[in-house]
Amino acid sequence: MLSLTQLVADELAVPALPQVHAFAAHIAAQYPEAARAVLFYGSCLRSEQLEGQMLDFYLIVSDYDSAYDTQWLAKWNRRLPPNVFPFQFEGLMAKVAVLSEQDFHDLNRPAASAVSVWARFAQPSRLVWVADEAAEQSAVRAISGAAPTLLNAALAFVEREVDVLDLWQSGFQMTYGAELRAERKDRPSSVIEFDPERYERFGRAALHHAMIANEYRGDKVHILADPERRIMQERNLWPALRRRGKMLTVARLAKAAFTYAGGIDYLAWKVNRHAGTDIKVRDWQRRWPLVAALFLVPKLLAKGAVR
Repeated sequence: MLSLTQLVADELAVPALPQVHAFAAHIAAQYPEAARAVLFYGSCLRSEQLEGQMLDFYLIVSDYDSAYDTQWLAKWNRRLPPNVFPFQFEGLMAKVAVLSEQDFHDLNRPAASAVSVWARFAQPSRLVWVADEAAEQSAVRAISGAAPTLLNAALAFVEREVDVLDLWQSGFQMTYGAELRAERKDRPSSVIEFDPERYERFGRAALHHAMIANEYRGDKVHILADPERRIMQERNLWPALRRRGKMLTVARLAKAAFTYAGGIDYLAWKVNRHAGTDIKVRDWQRRWPLVAALFLVPKLLAKGAVR
């Protein structure tokens, strides 16, 4: 069986569509002093449908001061990571989240203050641009922490015997509940059903690195004796993680009013696409996106459009 690190490295190395690699090179070129890696992930990676969609990239930089000409952008990237920016290239659109190499590593680990990064990178991603071999190795090390973090969390809330795909689904459901998400309720299962063999392979390798003791018996994962009470420790983390995750979502929306041109339109598009709503953005909301975001989130919660 391949190690988790090797599985991550092999998956990152799978080529994406040529347009995606070209887009990634364009993104990196805007940060010549700081760009270390560009990662592609999300629904467009799975579907390979790019036209009319919003592609998802993470730009990993050496440090925030080198990435920006203005100190306030560097400051807010440090205080409330990531910064998110819209990009367009050769007819395609994307949103690009910016993290430093250190933050990317730390936010893929159990001590992360929120679930958003490790929840995304427990799923497939592609390394579509990289500065050098050291940057590639740094990305592999960082992402290798994501799947064990998610599965360890799920182990704390499932039965003593569980199928690994059910464990993945439990983990994704937990992370969706720890953010304000517009996706349909069946989204966690649809992510896994796209490539169940991938999640089988990664599950077997990642569970070796989980803090909660476990072992495979046949095709089932069994939770072992827990004298160090790691299950209870993990369970105790989640009420605060859920509260903090939703608060951070609102805070990032407010920050995006200043960093993301057209951010309120993107929010409406995202919610309509995944929740089946028909939200229309008014002119005043575009003029005052911060106020619009703060008013929009409670309405979406009341309607059940975000959870």
